[in-house]
Amino acid sequence: MTAIALSGAGGPEVLVPTQIAVPSPSAGQVLIKVAHAGVNRPDVMQRKGLYPPPPGAPDTPGLEIAGEVVALGEGVDPAMMGTRQCALVIGGGYAEYCIAEAAHCLPVPDGLSLAEAAALPETLFTVWHNVFELGLADEGMWLLVHGGTSGIGTMAIMLGRLFGVKVIVTCGSDEKCAAAKDIGAAHAINYKTRDFVEDVAAITGKHGVDVVLDMVAGDYVARNIACMAPGARHVTIAVQGGVKATIPMHKILTQRLTLTGSTLRPRSSEFKAALTEEIRGTVWPFVASGQLRPVMDRRFALTDTAGAHARMDEGGHIGKIVLDV
Repeated sequence: MTAIALSGAGGPEVLVPTQIAVPSPSAGQVLIKVAHAGVNRPDVMQRKGLYPPPPGAPDTPGLEIAGEVVALGEGVDPAMMGTRQCALVIGGGYAEYCIAEAAHCLPVPDGLSLAEAAALPETLFTVWHNVFELGLADEGMWLLVHGGTSGIGTMAIMLGRLFGVKVIVTCGSDEKCAAAKDIGAAHAINYKTRDFVEDVAAITGKHGVDVVLDMVAGDYVARNIACMAPGARHVTIAVQGGVKATIPMHKILTQRLTLTGSTLRPRSSEFKAALTEEIRGTVWPFVASGQLRPVMDRRFALTDTAGAHARMDEGGHIGKIVLDV
């Protein structure tokens, strides 16, 4: 089968189509004939040599897929054979066939294209866990999200809208701010022309936000803390702005703030299975009803994965970039 290999660490040009053997599913796994694969920031970090796959994961990048189940491992429900499924995978998504844990799959409902299905798992699982489980976001609360038109940002906006959370996002242009508001953000701040700390205070009547979903880290952490309400939660999921931060600890103490974070890929198979089941019950009905659809940017052929990564590197995308396999 055709799969995308990394010829080294570097720019998009290191993503090279190659021929490898079709994998076979082990117990509890399924083999999916991939129709589409999502492109995500962790894939870019892996390409740059900054995010190596965990032990046992394929070297081939790709963390989310959608397609048809064509083989079953021992113990898998026979009813899954031939069904359309999307899945969060530990790697290997940039290929014509990919192994997925059956417990990490979600059925693709009628009315949802396989391209849209492939754009859901990574962002949906990440936002649900970090905003609603770790961040304890609930109806009526304020949520601040940086990177409002990224795949994560657009998913956070849409889930916030569905669950009654008021979402404030930051974006790098007026065009992206307008797009974020069209998607459902309550407010969008151009961080290049505005001070988001001042704007958040004005928007919330100086109450501050209850949850911060942070993908920047670095010197943003102290600014995020300045935006937070008493008892608020700050959840970091990436460190694009740097791995070190100077934190005003007196504010942590006096406002009873919580700083936490997570990465999804290295978590145990059991954790991901439990998260899949929670999403199946709480969020997937909105997908089935058509109320939740991913924001789609552009689609690229598998053989042009380098082009897809160049698009992400440019930073101009709004929503998800997807590969057509």
